[in-house]
Amino acid sequence: MRLIALAALLALPGVTHAQTSASAEQPLLHEVVSQVQAGRMHADITALVGFGTRHTLSETQSETRGIGAARRWTEREFRRIGAECGDCLEIALPADTVTGPRVPTPTEVVDVLAIQRGTGDPNRVIVISGHIDSRVTDVMNFTADAPGANDDASGVAAVLEAARVLSKHRFDATLVYAVLSGEEQGLLGGKILADYAKTQGWVVEANLNNDIVGNSEGQSGVRDTTRVRVFSEGTKTVETALQADRRRYNGGEVDSSSRNLARFVDGIADRYLANFDVDMIYRTDRFGRGGDQVEMLRAGFPAVRISEGAENYDRQHQDLRTENGVEYGDTIEGVDFDYLAQVARLNIATMAALANAPMVPADVTIEGAVKPDTTLRWSAVPGAAGYRVWWRSTTAPQWTFNRNAGTATSLVLTGIPIDDYFFGVSAISDDGYESPVVYPGAAGAFVSVGDPGPAATPAR
Repeated sequence: MRLIALAALLALPGVTHAQTSASAEQPLLHEVVSQVQAGRMHADITALVGFGTRHTLSETQSETRGIGAARRWTEREFRRIGAECGDCLEIALPADTVTGPRVPTPTEVVDVLAIQRGTGDPNRVIVISGHIDSRVTDVMNFTADAPGANDDASGVAAVLEAARVLSKHRFDATLVYAVLSGEEQGLLGGKILADYAKTQGWVVEANLNNDIVGNSEGQSGVRDTTRVRVFSEGTKTVETALQADRRRYNGGEVDSSSRNLARFVDGIADRYLANFDVDMIYRTDRFGRGGDQVEMLRAGFPAVRISEGAENYDRQHQDLRTENGVEYGDTIEGVDFDYLAQVARLNIATMAALANAPMVPADVTIEGAVKPDTTLRWSAVPGAAGYRVWWRSTTAPQWTFNRNAGTATSLVLTGIPIDDYFFGVSAISDDGYESPVVYPGAAGAFVSVGDPGPAATPAR
C-alpha cells in the first residue's frame, strides 16, 4: 500500500521527489570546500595548547600563559585575516563580569567576535562558534596545565579557518565568527553572545556551535573518520504553554527551526563532501550535558551543536597523567587534523549556502482540516525569486516531496490531505540557493512568534 501511495503522489502534476529535485549544484560551495587547509588548523591548535591553560579563571595579564593571552592571540589572528580581505572583519569584544557557582570571585568573561557584514541583508546573521576555555578534572583548578586541544581548541580552529576561507568572498547575509569564553564554568560566553546579538538587533538565522570536533578515535579504540554528529532540539526552548499545547495536538515535535537547520546541514554534507556524513541526533545536546548553543536557544535563536562522531572520554576534562598504561588528557596527539578539516568544510559550505540563500519564509501558515487539499501561505522575504513547498510522511526523517510555487506566496496541494503529512516552505534565490525549510506556525518559525514566556532550564 505504501508503494501505491508513493506512486500516486509522484503522478500528481508538479510533484517531484527530493532526490531528483535538489537545487542546482553551486560552484562556490565546491570552491570553499577545496580551500580548507588542515595545516593551518594544526598551527592554530599548537598555538592555543602553548598557552598552558585557558581556564576561565586563569591568568589574564601574561602574554604567554592563560586565558587572557589566548584571547589576545585570537583577536590578532582575526585582525590579520581581516587585513588580508581589505579590513572586511569588524572585531567586537563583548564581555560581562560574572560570579556564580563556578566563578567564586567577580571575573571578566570576554568573547572575541569577527563580524563580516553582509552586502544585501546585513541584519540577517549566520554564526559559527567554538569556546576557547579549557579545564582538567577539577573544574575549579585554574593553575594546572589544561591543553584543551580537542575541547575546544578544535572548535576555535574551525572558526578561524571559516574566517580565512569565507572572508575572501562576499555574501548577502552577515557572518559572525565567534570565539567564546567561560563555557566550562556554565555556558557564560554563550550567554554573552546571545545577549550581544539581541542588543545589536541581529536576526540570527543559524548558530553552528562546534564543540569537540577534532577526534576520530572513540573510547573503544575504533577510528571512524566518516561521520559527525549534529544535535538539535525538537521543540523550542522558548515555546509558551499555549504553543506547546497546540504543538502537542497538531505536530511539530521534530520540526523546530533548529531541527530543520540540522536537516539543511545534513543535505550540505550529502552534496558537497566526499565520504563524510552527518548523523542527525534528535537531542539538544549529549545526554545530560550542554554547550554554548543552549544559551542561543534560550534567546530564541536557531542553533545546533556539531560534535565528533565518537568521543574519547579519557581525553576530556582529565588531569594530564598515565595510569595502568592509559594516557589521560586533552593533548594535541588526540586530534585528527584530516578529520577536523572535514568538519571545517561542512561548516564553511553550510555558512556560504545559508548566507547566499534568502532568509527563510516568514509567517508560514497551513489549513486543510476536513478538506481533501492542503493550503500553505507565507509572507514574501527579500531576495527570494521563488518558493518551494515541501512535505513528508509524519514518520519520515527528511523532507521527501516538493512542488515549486513560483513567486506566489501561497499554494494549494490538491489531493494531498493535511492529516497524513508534515509540510514546510523554503525560499530560493535567483541563482538557485535555497533556504532551510520552515514548518508552519510557532513550532517551526525561525523568528520567535509572540511572547516566548518562561521556559524550562536545560541542563548545563
